[in-house]
Amino acid sequence: MKKEQDKEKKKKKGAFFWLMSVSFVAVGLLLFCQFFFGDAISDDTTFYANTFINGVDVSGLTKAQAKEAVQSKMLSEKDDISLTLKSGDKSWNLSGSDFEVKDNLESPIAEVLSYGREGNIFQKKQIENKIKKEGLSVNISYANILGGVESRIEEIASEIEKSAVSAQIVFSPDQEKMFTLSDQKSGLVVERDMLYTMINESLENGKTDLIEVPVREIFPQEDMSKMLEQIKLISSFSTSYSTSTDARKSNVRKALDAFNGMVVEQGQEVSFNKTTGPRTASNGYKNANIIVGGSYVKGAGGGVCQASTTLYNALILADIEILQCTHHSLPASYVPLSFDAMVSEGYADLVFKNNLAGTVYIKTHYDENNVYVEIYGPEREDGLTLRTRSELVKVLGHEGDKIIKDTKGEYASQVLYKGEYYRLKYPREGYESKGYVQYLKDGQVQEEKMIRHDHYLPQGGVIVEGTEELGEGMTLPASTVKYIPPQKVSKESEESVRQKLEKNFPSAYNP
Repeated sequence: MKKEQDKEKKKKKGAFFWLMSVSFVAVGLLLFCQFFFGDAISDDTTFYANTFINGVDVSGLTKAQAKEAVQSKMLSEKDDISLTLKSGDKSWNLSGSDFEVKDNLESPIAEVLSYGREGNIFQKKQIENKIKKEGLSVNISYANILGGVESRIEEIASEIEKSAVSAQIVFSPDQEKMFTLSDQKSGLVVERDMLYTMINESLENGKTDLIEVPVREIFPQEDMSKMLEQIKLISSFSTSYSTSTDARKSNVRKALDAFNGMVVEQGQEVSFNKTTGPRTASNGYKNANIIVGGSYVKGAGGGVCQASTTLYNALILADIEILQCTHHSLPASYVPLSFDAMVSEGYADLVFKNNLAGTVYIKTHYDENNVYVEIYGPEREDGLTLRTRSELVKVLGHEGDKIIKDTKGEYASQVLYKGEYYRLKYPREGYESKGYVQYLKDGQVQEEKMIRHDHYLPQGGVIVEGTEELGEGMTLPASTVKYIPPQKVSKESEESVRQKLEKNFPSAYNP
């Protein structure tokens, strides 16, 4: 019995000592971990001791507290900012009022907080001890803190930057070398990313600084020399005015001078009347024959229609779009049928549009006998050339003469008595005609388009007779004015007209 009691006492005593040993080990282990690895069991939402962000002590602060502290410092120091930006002889000041504190610090502050929080407890403790001993100082880029200066930078850039200017084609139609290039000009562009980096570095190193704005020289991308090489003579046309009076020649030349050196951009429309201006003496035009109602009469600007017609034909041969054109009441003597272009202020104009693939250049010139129009521009890509063809459809017979009485005495200097006659106007036959444009390659017609279908109406003749009775014993000499009856057009007479037209313009009627 006693032995069993002693045995039980020894067993309880051993358990007590074992429990005490375990407790001492547990307490020791706990104290060891707390001493060496306290961060592993402490709150990791606060910064390590001796941690600084942009000079602000954030030890033991949470992310929100650290963010507020850093922003507060920036706000208090913002007014000390004074940066001078310079470019050439210009300068601009950036002060604190140009900046604003941005609310985007959470991500960079979170990165600082996470420093040393990764790895096992031994690695974490090692980093913590190092920070406590040496300290941790982190500078978040001022670009992440201060902003709002972008619009100010754009204002400054707008005063510095300039576009590059390409060399321009200079058209001098009266020079031997008609097409030359002007000098190109380089431009400037502000290197914005580099400028923001320089501003950020200046703010990190101090609040005042002089910054030379970084710029880059830029040059035109367009190679105008190649465009210059592409300008070719694409059409030309001339008409004769050798039999014209000096006044008429002067009018033709003046009208064409208005187009000499004209540059017509792609898609641009041009009006002949607007370009030449009013046909008045004050505008430099002289009196010469013009066609009015099928008759030639004196009028200001007579001959201008020859200028418009010469231009019109050059435009057709260049395949430039004609938006408006009117034929004369009488055929023009200087071009084939259906290739005249009458102009008259108020109701008849020549209007064209540059529908080609590039800019068009017009040169006009003249000598004593002829006037010339030349069109320069891009050559056709298909290699086709153009020519015109005129067709006489039929001759329209006139109605002959009409005799009118000079009841008002308008022609008293020519006729006075009954039976006395004066021819005021000869009858003229009319014509129905068509105009065509032919497209050729290697001399062969590939396509033909009808562009005109005209009717030049026949004109009746007019004979004036006096109205007074002959006195007793008076006789009149035989009249030299022969009455012309209505015209009867035969195949033979029509063929005669056709041959005459072909003789005057062989290339137009028999191309």
